[in-house]
Amino acid sequence: MQPESLAEPPDEMFSFSLLGSTPTLLAPRLGRLSLTGRKPIQTPNHVPITSRGVLPHVSHDIMYDRMSIGSLYAAFEDFAEKGHRSIPPIYQIPTQPFESALRKFICQHEDLLLILGPRRVPPVPCPTPNSSNSVTILSSVGYRQLETEQYIEAIQKLQPDIAVGLSDLSSKPPGVKRRERMVDRTHAWTRDAIDRLYDKQDEGNFVSLFLAPLLPLDKEQQMLYIEELEDEMRQNVAGFAVYDTHSTSAIPESMSALVRLSLSETKTPREILKEVSLGIDLSTVPFVGEASDAGIALDFGFPSLARDVETDVRPLGIDMWPATHAADMSPLSRSCKCYTCQKFSRAYIRHLLHAKEMLSWTLLQIHNYHVLDNFYVAIRDSIARGTFDEDVAKFERAYEPELPRQSGQGPRLRGYQFKGEAGAKPKNPKVYGRLDQITTAPTQSGSSIVTPNVDAHGFAANTTF
Repeated sequence: MQPESLAEPPDEMFSFSLLGSTPTLLAPRLGRLSLTGRKPIQTPNHVPITSRGVLPHVSHDIMYDRMSIGSLYAAFEDFAEKGHRSIPPIYQIPTQPFESALRKFICQHEDLLLILGPRRVPPVPCPTPNSSNSVTILSSVGYRQLETEQYIEAIQKLQPDIAVGLSDLSSKPPGVKRRERMVDRTHAWTRDAIDRLYDKQDEGNFVSLFLAPLLPLDKEQQMLYIEELEDEMRQNVAGFAVYDTHSTSAIPESMSALVRLSLSETKTPREILKEVSLGIDLSTVPFVGEASDAGIALDFGFPSLARDVETDVRPLGIDMWPATHAADMSPLSRSCKCYTCQKFSRAYIRHLLHAKEMLSWTLLQIHNYHVLDNFYVAIRDSIARGTFDEDVAKFERAYEPELPRQSGQGPRLRGYQFKGEAGAKPKNPKVYGRLDQITTAPTQSGSSIVTPNVDAHGFAANTTF
């Protein structure tokens, strides 16, 4: 069985098919996601996370020429305005009925699969709770409430390929009453979204594929919601969006063949393997961008790299800040075939980091996503061979459980990347300071030329006797 071989595209607009005799319950599985006009995606796989529609640190031409990107995740809160009356610029871009306003606004190619969700991954905790008909989001200009009707309207206007349904999530562990409200609200919001998006009067218009959200709760606590998904909304649900990998156990068997997207805060490769073992097909992987920002070059394979010795536990990445790389002309990884490793040395990348050059994070981003691509290719090959469990155990013996800690200062953080708190210390160090502390007047610098003592001898001393 060769999971990487691509068959002919299906005749229908959308297709997600499980390959071979892959189990459909809580087990690793191989699949193929096909959408007309888009690159077919072999699963399991990852979905890169964008910031305002752009892969951080990477320009469009570099992404197309030097990277293998087949899909992107965009958050609606990146494009929302703070005021309810102000029209977001993304709504003002002229489009034809068959064009996606989201794709045209962020200038992405037609063959990329675009997934739209309400919030970023991971989301920044908001100070105000959600209401019965809205969720709190952090736009680029401040906090605001996103009403369910506004989000449904955004899906219809922006026309992403896949849309993630709105869910009532809590940034803190919910109590009993709060869990009940989470289920009731998510249930109602999902039902309303499907009724609006798949209205029979709009059959001729383009409709985004809809992923029903599954809450990070026990199966029994959201049983009524799941039963209605299976009985009433099954025809219009293309898959599930999960925020906790254990939520996959709540998926009914009749819908187990649908695509599963994980929006959890994955922090290590081991968590990726855990998701794959529970049947996750697509995953957003935040730690890749976080590693690039921290100046860490990922360095791992599955089950391990050829040079790794089983008796040695290797780190998952290389911290590029220390002085040990100052004169190292070797690539980040000798076995890596990415653009960064083929063209640049460790010494040069370390120099760029210390000089605060944007190119440093660009090169690290290219390398880290290449490592992640190879990681998923090896996972699919392992599942096809039937050795996934053995390879996971070998990986855990070969590598440390956590990524290296950041030792240098990354790029400046923006206000929409963290929650502001009263009395909190500045996230970014001062670059320019005030001169108020300088109270003494500047003194005139001394000259290296000896000045004659005119008071003692005069300008023209008589040297004759």
